[in-house]
Amino acid sequence: MKWMQFFTPVSSINWQEAHQLVEQTPNRDVVFLDVRQPKEYTRGHLAGATLIPLGDLENRLEELEKDKPIIIY
Repeated sequence: MKWMQFFTPVSSINWQEAHQLVEQTPNRDVVFLDVRQPKEYTRGHLAGATLIPLGDLENRLEELEKDKPIIIY
């Protein structure tokens, strides 16, 4: 069941650590995943961020580039 993976512990990072990850990734090739609602996204988001609202994430996992680091906010 895919939903079970949402209970897998993940590490949390602050903005400085996210910045460091981007700087250390070749070509700064990192995916920023915005899991907020579309109205929130249109009010402001990181340039180039991918919008997949949290409620849709389970059904849209295949859209994510699994070979790149993903920073979720």
